[in-house]
Amino acid sequence: METASVLLQSRTNPFGFNLKCNQIVSCRHFNKQFQSKGFYSHQSLKPIQNPSSFSLLPSPLHKTRTQFFSPLKCSFSDIPSSDSQNPLLKPFKNLSFDSVKSSLSELTPIKIVKWATTVSLGIAATKWTVKLAFSPFFWMYFSWSWLFWPWFVAIALAVYGLYCFRKHSIGEASIVEQLAIVTSVFAWLTLVPPAYFNGYLEGWPFVFFFVYHYFFFFNVSVRKRLYGDYYARPHDPKWDVNPPKWYRLLFCVGVMVGHWLAAFEAPELHRIPGGWSNVGVWILIVVTLLMQYNSTLYLAKYSEKVVVPTAVVQFGPYRWVRHPVYASTMLLFATYCLALRAPLSLMFVVAVCLMYYEQKAKLEEVLMVETFGESYLEYASKVRCKFIPFVY
Repeated sequence: METASVLLQSRTNPFGFNLKCNQIVSCRHFNKQFQSKGFYSHQSLKPIQNPSSFSLLPSPLHKTRTQFFSPLKCSFSDIPSSDSQNPLLKPFKNLSFDSVKSSLSELTPIKIVKWATTVSLGIAATKWTVKLAFSPFFWMYFSWSWLFWPWFVAIALAVYGLYCFRKHSIGEASIVEQLAIVTSVFAWLTLVPPAYFNGYLEGWPFVFFFVYHYFFFFNVSVRKRLYGDYYARPHDPKWDVNPPKWYRLLFCVGVMVGHWLAAFEAPELHRIPGGWSNVGVWILIVVTLLMQYNSTLYLAKYSEKVVVPTAVVQFGPYRWVRHPVYASTMLLFATYCLALRAPLSLMFVVAVCLMYYEQKAKLEEVLMVETFGESYLEYASKVRCKFIPFVY
C-alpha cells in the first residue's frame, strides 16, 4: 500500500487523526515545520475510488505532548442511516399524488361543511382568545372576581353537597361523600351568612364551624367505639321515628333562616367583644358537647345497634331531661346566636327547635310506652322535663 505523509503547521490545540483510503496521511501539530520520516514530495495522492471506505480514525499524539481534547472519531458512509431521518417527515413518507387524489375523491359535501365549520370555529376561538388576552379591560374585570371567589367556593360546595345527598338518599354515598354533606351544610350555617353581611370572616364563625362538626360526629364516634367502624347496622325500621317530610323540611328551613337572621342581627364581627366577656360562651360550648356525647354514649350502651333501645335509660343527662340529645342540639344553636350577640335570632331558633322536637318526642314516647310499658311511665313521672331543666 502506498503511503504519503503530509505535515501541517497549525496554531490550534494539538490533535491528530489518520485518514485511511488508498493513501494514508498523518497530520500532527508542531510549533515549527518538521518533515516526517518517509515523506515523499513527488508522491501524488490518488483519488478515492470507494467513498464508503473513507473514514477518519484517531491517531495517537506524541507521548511527550499534552492532549487538551479527546481524539476525534468520525466516519463517512454512502449508505443512508435510518436514525438520521426526521421523525416529523414520517407521516409524509408514503404521501403521493395518487393518495391525495383518492382522499379528495372520498370527500362529501357533509364532510366539507363539517371540516369548514371546525376550522372556522377554531380560527374564531383563537382570534377571540388572543384578543381577550391582550385586552386591558378583561384583566381589570377579572381582578374583580377575586373579591367574590368565596361565593364560587360556597356555591360549588353546596352543589356537591346536594349531589352527595342524592346518593345518600339511595344508600350509595361513601364516608367522604357523607362528610361532604355535613361540611356543606355547616358552611352555609356558620360561615356563609356572616361572610355575606360582613364581607370577611373572623372569630366565632370559624369556631362554630368546627364545633358543629365535632358535635354532630359524636354519634359516629360512638359507633366506632362500640363496633370498630363507622357504619350503621340494620335495625327494626319502626324505631326510625320521624315527623312527616314536609315538617322536617320546615324545620331545616327554619334553622337555616335562624342562622342567617343571627348574622344579619349581629354587629360587625370586629365589634364583638373578646376576652373575659366570652367565658360564658365557652362554658356553654363545653356543656353542650359533654351533654351530647354522654347522651349518645348512655343511649348506645342500653340500645341494640345504637338505635333500638333495650331498657329505659336513667343515667347521665337522662336524670334531668328525657330527651337530652335534642336539648343539646337546641343549646348548640342558642350558643351560636349568643356568641354573635343576636338575642332575637336566639329566640327564633329555639322556638323552631321546640316545635319540631316536641312533635318528634311525642312519637318516640308513644313507642317507648308500647315497648316498656309501666317502666317508662314511671320514668316519665320522675323526670318531668323534656328538653330544658326546670321547664315542664
